[in-house]
Formats: sequence, C-alpha cells, structure tokens
Amino acid sequence: MISLQSLHELPLREKLFVMEALWDDLSAAESDLEVPAWQKEVLDVREEAIESGKARFIDWETAKADILKAVR
Repeated sequence: MISLQSLHELPLREKLFVMEALWDDLSAAESDLEVPAWQKEVLDVREEAIESGKARFIDWETAKADILKAVR
C-alpha cells in the first residue's frame, strides 16, 4: 500500500499519472457507485433548470473567484 506521505513526495508528473490511473479505475466501476438521494435531488433540480432555460452559467475564472470569496 502507498502511504499518503509517499504520495506527497512524488513529483508532479507522477502525481498526475497516479491521479489518472485512479480516475480510470473508478470510472470503469461507475455503475457500482450509488449516488446518495440528496445528490440526485440536487442534480435533478439543476438538470430541470438547464432544460427550462432558467440556469445561469459563468466562466470558470469567475466561478473560482466567487468560491475564494465565499471561503475567506
């Protein structure tokens, strides 16, 4: 087993490789993952907002700035 300390010590290129390998493994078993009911409800509400044209979108840079403001 790889320790968290070992992961912290990896160079960025290797961290990205590990992250991609984990993502590939997880996404292959996607059907095994259960979405909690509260998350499904949130996703359903958001999907309805998109379909009805009521959804509002902002660019990623603005979203990051908004998130940083909210957590400070």
